[in-house]
Amino acid sequence: MTSHGASDALDPNAGDTIDVRPITAPELPDWLRAVKTGFLQPPVVSAEEEGNRASGVILSRTLGAFDGSRCVATFRSFPQELTAVGGAAVPADAISNVTVSPTHRRRGLLTRMMKADLAAARQRGDVVATLIAAEYPIYGRYGFGPATTSTEWTVDVPRTGLDPRWAGPADGGRIDLLDAEDVRKSGPELHERFRRVRPGAIDRNDRWWQVNTGVLRFGGTWKEPFYASYRSASGEIEGLVSYTADDSWGDSNQPANTAEVNWLLAVTPAAERALWTYLCSIDWITRVRTGRRAPDDLLPQFLPDPRAARVTRHTDWLWVRILDVVRALEARTYEVEGTLFLDVADESGPDGGRYRLTAAADGTAACVATAEEADLSLSVADLSTLWLGDESAVRLAALGRVRERREGAARLADALLRTSRRPWCPDIF
Repeated sequence: MTSHGASDALDPNAGDTIDVRPITAPELPDWLRAVKTGFLQPPVVSAEEEGNRASGVILSRTLGAFDGSRCVATFRSFPQELTAVGGAAVPADAISNVTVSPTHRRRGLLTRMMKADLAAARQRGDVVATLIAAEYPIYGRYGFGPATTSTEWTVDVPRTGLDPRWAGPADGGRIDLLDAEDVRKSGPELHERFRRVRPGAIDRNDRWWQVNTGVLRFGGTWKEPFYASYRSASGEIEGLVSYTADDSWGDSNQPANTAEVNWLLAVTPAAERALWTYLCSIDWITRVRTGRRAPDDLLPQFLPDPRAARVTRHTDWLWVRILDVVRALEARTYEVEGTLFLDVADESGPDGGRYRLTAAADGTAACVATAEEADLSLSVADLSTLWLGDESAVRLAALGRVRERREGAARLADALLRTSRRPWCPDIF
């Protein structure tokens, strides 16, 4: 996640005397302490944590700002694949661990690190950059725009109207409890099926499965989850869930436990329905907290009484920065045929210009640079927000962020770009 305390300088040259560069292996402990300082965590790094984190760090893409020998700002990126509309996996520059120590704010350190990383990403051929922003106002000035949102529900189980005698799916499928080792075997293939059809989803490597099943730990207390799978009538795993439960009892010695979902992954509505119903049927569980879900998740409508699922958090989530306008627009598919002329402004990079986007009947598109008059003017940040299909160009025009040069251009952009299901990134990085 990025970033705490990453406010930049009014004077972009104020930090020129500070050395910004990739770190070396011996500097990793100091860099990790700076990360923890930036995120207001105890600045202590154990040998075990250092070793586990070192295995996931690419030193050439791990930047530090050094005032003398002390690391005072941090920045890390790593390779990622992001699913575009239509299912294509595009190479992304994933950014994380961005901090500036409170003693060194407003000296331009973030700008120096960001410019260096995005320039390297363009040179590698990455199509977009991505991040999860801890603070909203920081990243728009670097061309990032919020492209997906995340919603969490709390389900009041007694109010759902579900049959308390439920003992398993009625569709011929079944629910099974699994061990962590089983999840590491079956989870990656299931996730690959999921991310191919969900715009906004990102890849999960072996390290992700090790971290999220407790093989790799980074300090704090690990609470071993329960794992359950849904198998269809044909015996194929179509859904997995990881969850924990607390130990809470009411004044009259009645159980009032909450199930906390760490993640729930499903590739069919039947699997989703079965896993949510299973969670709501566990003895003693009176509340289910869903964790991060898509804003158009099916869960509330799975319940006889959808009001039993109360939204407890809704926020922007994945931010995207387009690095190659032509490749980004050609990588995704489109809902209708049409031609749209775009004038893209990029004050913080080289990705601006005028483009002609032509979408064909089969959903594919061609995008080329052009000198023709634009239909729509917008920043690269707002184009990045629109790219995954969640936001409306008409809405951005009403907000004054998109300018129509031809009447009806924003409606055409919505017809081309918006999607029937909303993009979703389940992960944090």
